[in-house]
Amino acid sequence: MIRAVGDRVWAFDLEWVPDPLAGRLLYGLPDSTPDAAVLAEMWRAGGATDEDPTPFLKTAVCRIVSIAMVERRERGRDEEPTLSLRSLPRDPKSAEEARETNVVRTFLEALGKHQPQLVGFNSHDSDLKILIQRALVLGVRAADFARRPEKPWLGPDYFARASDWNVDLKEIVGGWGKAVPSLHEIAVQSGIPGKLDVDGNDVARMWLEGRLDEILAYNEMDALTTYLVWLRLAHFAGHFATAKYAEEEARVRALVEREIAGGKKHLARYLEAWDGLRAAVAKR
Repeated sequence: MIRAVGDRVWAFDLEWVPDPLAGRLLYGLPDSTPDAAVLAEMWRAGGATDEDPTPFLKTAVCRIVSIAMVERRERGRDEEPTLSLRSLPRDPKSAEEARETNVVRTFLEALGKHQPQLVGFNSHDSDLKILIQRALVLGVRAADFARRPEKPWLGPDYFARASDWNVDLKEIVGGWGKAVPSLHEIAVQSGIPGKLDVDGNDVARMWLEGRLDEILAYNEMDALTTYLVWLRLAHFAGHFATAKYAEEEARVRALVEREIAGGKKHLARYLEAWDGLRAAVAKR
């Protein structure tokens, strides 16, 4: 269970797709092979069937295309917590910013510098692992992130399962086999938006079509959902009294409204879905 709520919390989510360069290198495909054909070969080698034409591939052969996170920061007892929504690449239209090396390095350097409490869904076995795998193949240096303390209480440790520095919601709420819920299943029953118009199976196609801005929009909504589920779990665990929990949810709503006013129109759909789900679960 959650033992503590950090002064700085990052609820994060990653999106990745099969890496065409990995496919060309691993399967000896010519450089001229179109990305779509490379991905098709990677899925074929990964066990594609008529029922599952795009099977899940090892994360080591996938490239990270976006990262989104909600940050909650407490600056002092006399100040209200602040919330922000951030994503990488900051400008999806910039080829330089969209480079995987830039996305991975920027996130890991910020993680090592600010040392937040991470919150994810399957972050121990999936998100954190692909960040490490891709940092290795890209040649990224992230010494501050990778450093581990001599003793658990002497500093952040994102790698120990018993650590409070990486709160994996899936580990906390999951069971075995079919008993493991998806984030979507937990969220919508809690009155929180889950998957809306896009799910993870759509991301590779969207990336091939150059729709990185839409991937970022989807990624940001997943980060908001992860944060809201964490908030609910923190309330369950006694870290927020019921009145305080209501205030925290109100802060999320204010954040979403600010982001919409700032130009992120896709979040209006998220807010609409949130209102509908809250009304539905209120009937219990």
